[in-house]
Amino acid sequence: MSKLKAFFPAMFSLALIAAPAVTPAYSGGNLVAVLEAEIATLDPHFTPAYISRTFGFMVFDTLFAKDAKGEVKPQMVQDWKVSPDGLIYTFTLRDGLKWHDGQPVTSADCVASLRRWGQRNALGRRIFAITASLEPSDAKTFVLTLKEPSGLVIDALGNPVSPVAFMMPERVAKTPADQRITEIVGSGPFVYSQADHRTGDRMILKKFADYMSRSEPADFLAGGKRVNIDTLEIRVIPDGSTAASALQTGEVDYMQYAPFDLLPVLEKNAKVKVVNFTGGNMFAGAYRLNAAQKPFDDPAIRRVLWKLVDQREVLDGLGLDAKYATPCATFFTCGTTYDSKAGTGAAANPSIEAARAALKATKYAGEPIIVMQASDLEAPRISAQVLAEKLKQAGFNVDLQVMDWASVLARRTKKEGWSVYGVHAGGFDLASPLTNVMVAFNCVDFTGWQCDARITPLLDAFAKAPAEEDRKKIAAEIQTVMYDQAPGIPWGQFAQPAAYRANLRGLIPSAIPIFWNIEK
Repeated sequence: MSKLKAFFPAMFSLALIAAPAVTPAYSGGNLVAVLEAEIATLDPHFTPAYISRTFGFMVFDTLFAKDAKGEVKPQMVQDWKVSPDGLIYTFTLRDGLKWHDGQPVTSADCVASLRRWGQRNALGRRIFAITASLEPSDAKTFVLTLKEPSGLVIDALGNPVSPVAFMMPERVAKTPADQRITEIVGSGPFVYSQADHRTGDRMILKKFADYMSRSEPADFLAGGKRVNIDTLEIRVIPDGSTAASALQTGEVDYMQYAPFDLLPVLEKNAKVKVVNFTGGNMFAGAYRLNAAQKPFDDPAIRRVLWKLVDQREVLDGLGLDAKYATPCATFFTCGTTYDSKAGTGAAANPSIEAARAALKATKYAGEPIIVMQASDLEAPRISAQVLAEKLKQAGFNVDLQVMDWASVLARRTKKEGWSVYGVHAGGFDLASPLTNVMVAFNCVDFTGWQCDARITPLLDAFAKAPAEEDRKKIAAEIQTVMYDQAPGIPWGQFAQPAAYRANLRGLIPSAIPIFWNIEK
């Protein structure tokens, strides 16, 4: 059984791999897939769970989308323009867009969808905080008017960070943001079949015959989404070994998370292909520190961990082959837009000797370091275990407390009773200062409670910066402050490979499972 089959929390996550340039001909048939977990929440606005985002990309659609280079391209939008002062955005939808119930997609639908999404997404909240108005001007056109210029509008509308800006019919999108939608009607390439959904067993998605694909080739989440199968059957198989066996016998066509301990077997099977990932398609791990409780309320003591944490050692402890895992010093996901070396010198050449010397230079008075270790999730469990031993060797008074992941999540909401725990998240979500949980919640009542007066204005400047180069410079400044404050310590970046039957053609390599463009 895979060491990592159960450790992915439902949260998600682009040094992206280019998609095939040629779309195969329609072949029909049924494709059977096993995803990371059962799709329990069908409302992709309601939760940041990665599995719900995957469902969203199949059933719903977006106004814009990112391609394999990380560039935002129009998707449902045909044309858009921005006024010279940067305050007025005018969007026009493509012709022929339909909802799964046969009704035309209108600008009123998109306005209602954006308003609902804007209450749930970090980037969306920032956009709506400076929005003067958002209104339809005719059936296909709507206008967003800002109070001040922002360079984030198009990026936010096409960003894969969950919850994604998926479009819904107006009547559905008017569901309060804190309530789940009950009618699953999208305009995406697949139609959800409620009649065929058996909880705990399988979900059936059918090809949407009236889907208006773009004319461009498929390119990650952008371009033409041409469906070449009749049905997508999402099978619930919780055990990774069982799912891998079904993949090898041909009962399953695609497996989102191939068990690490079975990768050597799968890689030798001529009827199976294994897909590795890089950049935003990877996961990034970090130790979250409690800045509200002694001794980690002192930045100098937190900074000792830069000399203590050897990322390669943590990744090796997880049993990850080097080709699937890599040390990564940046806070913003190696291989993505804001990847930077700014400030990272503090983490160079970690050693117990250096950590001991650094600790002695602080005001540490022997306070206990409460390390929370999740017993039921492999990455948090092993990363915490490695850290606890290193802390002891450096001279910290360590109290390792073992509990299940649910207890870790409950305990971390309190300002007392814990010092540090290991966690990981999707590279997409960590790739921007505005969506990275260790950065975006600076001086906010959120796990860790880090607060540095320098970061908040930098976040505001990042959000307002009109050019990408300006945002890169600001992100580097933010990271320099983060290294000085050490609210979290990265422990490495790793991929969870996917595996699929070799008779599939046109599969787009992506940590977000994509089932258009595939021919079976």
